[in-house]
Amino acid sequence: MGDLSRRGFISLGAALGFVGVAEGVAPSWSWASTGSIAGSATYADPQWVWDDRIDAIMKSVLDNGQVSAVNTAIRPWVDNSDPLPTGLPADLTAYLQDVNQLPEWADMDKLTLAADFNRRKDTYLFALYSVGSGIMSTVIPREAKSVYWSKGGADMQDRAAKTFTFGYDMAQLHAFEPQGQFIVTANKTRMVHAAVRHLLPQLPQWREGATEHNQIPISNGDILVTFHSLGTFVHKKFKEWRIPMTAAEEEAFLHSWQVAISLLGVQDRFIPQTWADAHAQAAQVLTPILAPTAEGNSLAETLLGLTAQVDLGVTRGFLNEFVRYTLGDQVSNWLGLRRDYVSAALIKTAWPAYIAFREGTINVLPGSYYMFDQFVRALAMAFLNGGESGQTTPIEIPDMNRPS
Repeated sequence: MGDLSRRGFISLGAALGFVGVAEGVAPSWSWASTGSIAGSATYADPQWVWDDRIDAIMKSVLDNGQVSAVNTAIRPWVDNSDPLPTGLPADLTAYLQDVNQLPEWADMDKLTLAADFNRRKDTYLFALYSVGSGIMSTVIPREAKSVYWSKGGADMQDRAAKTFTFGYDMAQLHAFEPQGQFIVTANKTRMVHAAVRHLLPQLPQWREGATEHNQIPISNGDILVTFHSLGTFVHKKFKEWRIPMTAAEEEAFLHSWQVAISLLGVQDRFIPQTWADAHAQAAQVLTPILAPTAEGNSLAETLLGLTAQVDLGVTRGFLNEFVRYTLGDQVSNWLGLRRDYVSAALIKTAWPAYIAFREGTINVLPGSYYMFDQFVRALAMAFLNGGESGQTTPIEIPDMNRPS
């Protein structure tokens, strides 16, 4: 790692609010699964757990040249209440019949409260998920390399639109209800993950940098890392920014993420039961592995440069500084983000002031804030998917890796 010293990792861990940071190497799995929603005592390592049933099905779809037919079949399948698509292979239909539903332990009252919480905190979530978590993903080596070498890595605007759809559908008011879309979106994403697990190991460039975990990407462990870079990170920043949350709202927000990663195939024995359990797990599986890579730096530059299509790069300095504000100096320096001290000063004073103003008036103008937040999200979605829709982006199964 050269000059990426132990001090660098400790400073990053402090910046993100986690502890137990190792010297750039993730420790062996030691998180006690008694802290999981399963509550069972097992130390099985999620990095060696994948999604066997759908993995075998999607391998067959790819090997038999059925990707185009499957994508055509699933395109109109959008709402949770929609019937399963027709024209799918029989084993895929049988699989979807089993998984296209909430886990039995899902609590609809908590999911409803989480939806209302998301509605009232939408601006903060949008900023943290996009600029914070989105850029953090580029310093998660396995994730950055998998994204870069996959088909989506060659068109990051489209890939960002699909990722945005996942978060957008999860945060909607009726996300987990029949009129919502998240259960379907999660199942489509799970199918994509299975396809990528089959495709990426065929690519020499990916295999060269993937010496761990039997050279198969997107394990249960990898999905947990992504959860911590999103949900756990946001929870920590809300605390740091003193954004009001009741204990019930915190629990509901966590529950929505518990259900989400369950729908993506993470086993109950790995899903944290409380926020304390989640932060303890994150300290083991997220913070120690953060590091720059050539692939990640390329992805970050592409993502942060997307707005130049609209503003000719005018806001780039502001974006750089908001990354630095949310993720700290270490990540920003790894990515080589140029300083913009005027924007830095503005963010440092204006963002806390905005939070204070919004929280002080949210009960007076809840509808106005919600409409504004939805308008901003719609603009972002329309921009990312080339103006086709301000509501959703079709999620499709890839049929190849990154084009050479």
